[in-house]
Amino acid sequence: MVAPSKPGKWRRSVGTWLHYRAETFIIPVLALLAAAVFFSIFLIALDKSPGEFFFLIGRGGFGTLFSWQNTLVRAAPLILTALCVAIPARMGLIVIGGEGALVIAGFAAAAIAIPLDQSIPPMFTTLAMGLTAVIVGACWIGLVGWMRHARGVNETISSLLLTYIAIAIVNFFISGVLRNPADPNRPSTKPINPDAMVGVIPGLHVHWGLAAGVVLAVLLYLLMDRTTFGFAARIAGGNPRVAEAQGLSVGKLIVTGCFIGGACAGLAGFFEVAAVHGRANSALHANYGFTGILVSFLARHNPLAIIPVACLFGGIGAAGGLIQRRMDLPDATVLLLQGVVFVTLLASETLYGRLPFFRPTQESRT
Repeated sequence: MVAPSKPGKWRRSVGTWLHYRAETFIIPVLALLAAAVFFSIFLIALDKSPGEFFFLIGRGGFGTLFSWQNTLVRAAPLILTALCVAIPARMGLIVIGGEGALVIAGFAAAAIAIPLDQSIPPMFTTLAMGLTAVIVGACWIGLVGWMRHARGVNETISSLLLTYIAIAIVNFFISGVLRNPADPNRPSTKPINPDAMVGVIPGLHVHWGLAAGVVLAVLLYLLMDRTTFGFAARIAGGNPRVAEAQGLSVGKLIVTGCFIGGACAGLAGFFEVAAVHGRANSALHANYGFTGILVSFLARHNPLAIIPVACLFGGIGAAGGLIQRRMDLPDATVLLLQGVVFVTLLASETLYGRLPFFRPTQESRT
């Protein structure tokens, strides 16, 4: 007969879990506050008001219904590109090539739509664009995982280099054989059929990419935290040798995780073409993939936490124009703020497990 567990043991395990959750929430918040302080010093040096700057961020990103719509449109690709970082990160990989996957997948979606516009119904054109973008994005980042597993190539370096290759490929085609002759001033592909464009969520006036990002984030949270695949991925990410000793196929897990992440970034490229631009052009390279790295790290690679963090950074990006008009600062000022946040966030990584008030007490450990 199995002896019943002691109530105190259950309370101690809950206490340890709460200590961990508090740490993973409070330290990123402290990093954000530190970034705000450092950036305020920078603004004061420029003889600008930090209070006005952060007020305009709140107003430009979240102050009105139009601001919220603009924020959520920007948050949709951020959620998907952050997932491209978060899923491989659960396996111990630092993949930063979401920008390249977004760009090359968006271009592939626009390219496949050109010959299909007049031959099949628009609904099937949209479906073909989406499938093409997902497959291309998955294979692009999946290549990173395969090179890491089969050849030991560092995934951070390879994913970054593949980003520049993707941008170069797209620029080559939109300025060459696939360039729209009707638009000589701006290189782009021919516009896709308006009937094949993705519509907006009723009542919200934000395209369906936001809904797709939120649903995917929830599903991937369940996959990584509530399934045997996710458990195996966490073991492989924590200690690959232990995972191999337990009979887990680490290489298969790495490639699969990269395929999933790439598919998310590819979906972001599809929505940028089919819901925002209507064609492939240089605007696809809008740094959503690079900002998604910051979103994922700030969310501690938690798919659910990525949703609010992406909305936060979507709001910061949406406020750039208002800051430029009201404070006579460059629109790129918000990018500088994001860079400061990223540096403070990386510095805050050294605090995990070292702050005494986050450590479980001796009673909770025994």
